[in-house]
Order: sequence, then structure tokens, then C-alpha cells
Amino acid sequence: MDTNSKIKFEVPVREQMSADNLPVYDAIVKSVGFMPNLFATLGLSNNGLNRYISFQNDKPSLTNKEKEAINLIVSEVNDCNYCKAAHTAIGKMNGYTDEQAIEIRSGKVSFDKKLNALVKLAKDIAEARGKINQKFLECFFNEGYGKGHLVDVIIQVGEKTITNYLHNVTQVDIDFPEVQEL
Repeated sequence: MDTNSKIKFEVPVREQMSADNLPVYDAIVKSVGFMPNLFATLGLSNNGLNRYISFQNDKPSLTNKEKEAINLIVSEVNDCNYCKAAHTAIGKMNGYTDEQAIEIRSGKVSFDKKLNALVKLAKDIAEARGKINQKFLECFFNEGYGKGHLVDVIIQVGEKTITNYLHNVTQVDIDFPEVQEL
């Protein structure tokens, strides 16, 4: 194979899902109204979609808005256009404006001091691969978060990194409204 040509990843359809993935596939379509391409791509693995959605749906100590803030900043750090688009749309469903989503992606949140501490820590975790600057952790704790929240932030960074990497490797079509680059 020519090293300059790209391998094309076709998004699998329902008929190509394994028995383990099929119930999750159907539940997503029922809940969301369509199957997002990136989730369908997880179905290339016989249990990938089922495993990922089980992981994603576990209940953290974080609110949905806090999870989406982490998803936005980590997707920006990992330069995943699919996840930036998807989580801007999901962030809006959770109460963020377009301008707030852009602020979160930029890593500095002016509209909420506590959220700013969360975003700065999540950004540092993703950029430094966990070898963080202690000032971000101190600020996080000073805003009222605890050690359990820290564990959930790290889990959320890891969860989002999975789909960021999946899209960055496969480059499947983005099926959410695309967002502007910062």
C-alpha cells in the first residue's frame, strides 16, 4: 500500500453489528433519533459499542454540564473535530450557549469560576498526560471539588480521549453541525 494514501473507514450499518452491539445500537437510535457515525464505528469491534456505552453511561459525581465541559476541552486538546461538533451540540442541550462552548474549548471560562477550575484541570490532565501542575489541582479543590470528583474528572478525560482518538484515526464523516476552529 502506498504510504501516502489513507485507509478509508466505512461506517458500519445496523446489519453489520454483532449480537453484543445490536441492543445498544437500537437503544441509541431510539434515544437520539439516529446512529452517530462515531458510535457506529465503535461497532467495528464485536463488543466495542457495548463496552464504550457501558463505560460512558456510568454515573459520576459530576453534573452533565460539567461532563460536557470536560468533553469540550479534551476534544479541543486532542483536536477532534467530530467530538468538538458533537459536544457543542450536546452542550447546548445542557444549557451552554455557542459562545460559552467556545470559551470552554479555549480553556478559560469567564462565566463560572468553579467551571473554570474544572476546565483548567481537565485541560492540564489531557495535555500533560496526568503529570499535572499542582496549582490547577489546588484551584479545583478550592472551588469545592473533592478527591472523588478528581477521580471522575480523570475517568471523563479518558472516556473522551477514546472517541477523540477513534475519530482522529478513522476520520469518519461528521454528522453534527461543524464548529469553527479557535
